[in-house]
Amino acid sequence: MTSGLTRDAELDLSIVLPAHNEIALLGSTVVNLVSGVSERGLSFEIIIVENGSRDGTLRLAHLLAAQLPQVRVITQPKGDYGAALEAGIAAATGRAVATFDVDFYDLSFLDQALDHIERNGAGLVVASKRAPGADDRRPLSRRALTWAFASTLHALLSLEVSDAHGMKLIDRAELAPIAAQATFRDSVFDVELVLRAERAGVTVVEIPVAVSERRPPRTSIWRRSARTALDLLRLRSLLGAETSGGRSGRTARARSVVTGRVAALRALRARRTSADRPA
Repeated sequence: MTSGLTRDAELDLSIVLPAHNEIALLGSTVVNLVSGVSERGLSFEIIIVENGSRDGTLRLAHLLAAQLPQVRVITQPKGDYGAALEAGIAAATGRAVATFDVDFYDLSFLDQALDHIERNGAGLVVASKRAPGADDRRPLSRRALTWAFASTLHALLSLEVSDAHGMKLIDRAELAPIAAQATFRDSVFDVELVLRAERAGVTVVEIPVAVSERRPPRTSIWRRSARTALDLLRLRSLLGAETSGGRSGRTARARSVVTGRVAALRALRARRTSADRPA
């Protein structure tokens, strides 16, 4: 069922879904997300950001948007994951914005992340493959690369979370202006967004998640890693990053939260449970 809200109404949630050559998985992912989020009683939109696909992904995205009123499509000529995320966040209208991948999404993470925004005033919630309690079922080579990358981010940029890549939930009022400041794209956009949020004094929470590899990487990890390493050095120079230090001196700031909408979700769940009980 649809939320019945118009595009002009502020929604509870936007889901940004970058899509590059994703014809095999895009349809099932979008249908699962529409079904799962609808069950939670949230008003929402799914923004498919097609970028540089050559396999019919754009046509499929438009077909999904024609059939599902919660879906809309943005298209970009060049395949660029970070640019797709940035464009989707900029176009989002939800109070909270989730960034998922076509092959990596988790509605239980979404539930927990919304609770953190309500309870802790978090501006950014990160899904971590490395935090205590995480279950990383990917091949050893991928896990080793993640460990090396995270260690580099900690040493080079003093990043405080254990994992900057992957699913996120942001408070749009607080994080959208920070996302707009990001200079880097590709895989470094994620890093810059989290780093800028930490340095701005945003409350950042990470949640351990389970992750498995649904398909082999479609580009060379080592070639991509070399390019990313150079970009990280440039990012360090841009931000004047220090290799040590914490959050001392940062001031707390008031944060917009989705308290009312999460409370509405819980009320809807309570009403549904009550309605299901026998008289």
